[in-house]
Parts: sequence; C-alpha cells; structure tokens
Amino acid sequence: MDAYFYILFSPKANKFYVGHTTESTEERTRKHNSNHKGFTGRYQDWTLVYQETFPSKQLVYAREREVKSWKSRLRIQKLIDGSKHPAS
Repeated sequence: MDAYFYILFSPKANKFYVGHTTESTEERTRKHNSNHKGFTGRYQDWTLVYQETFPSKQLVYAREREVKSWKSRLRIQKLIDGSKHPAS
C-alpha cells in the first residue's frame, strides 16, 4: 500500500501544511478544505503544492517528521521549487 507525504498551501492564511496519508492526496485535500474544527478547517483554499510517494506508512511518517523538524518556510519553499525545476 502506497503512502503519500504532501504539502498544502493556503493563500488566505499564507501558510504551508505538511502531512501524510494513505488515501489519495486529492481526497485528503478535499477533507482539509471541508468545514471542520482542525487548523486547516479555518481556511478552505488549500491547494496541493508538493507530494512524494512511499511504500509504507513508517517511511512516510519519518519523512513528515523530517520536514516538520526543519521549522523553516524557506527550506520548504526550496523543496517545492526544486520539484518544479529539476536540475539539468
């Protein structure tokens, strides 16, 4: 079963959200944009800006913890930008 590491962005909040899921990232983004009580429920304009696929929940969770440990918006932005402009 594949698991997905993902990063969402909200223009209203001007924030990134880092997470992981075993469902499709499209379905997970839809849930983040639903009216719920969590942090992402306050803003309903989240868009998927980055994702990686992993073969297990253990590996994807480790990746989520790694990126969250950066505590750096700039480093997250570089990760996203690097995926859009691969080195030649």
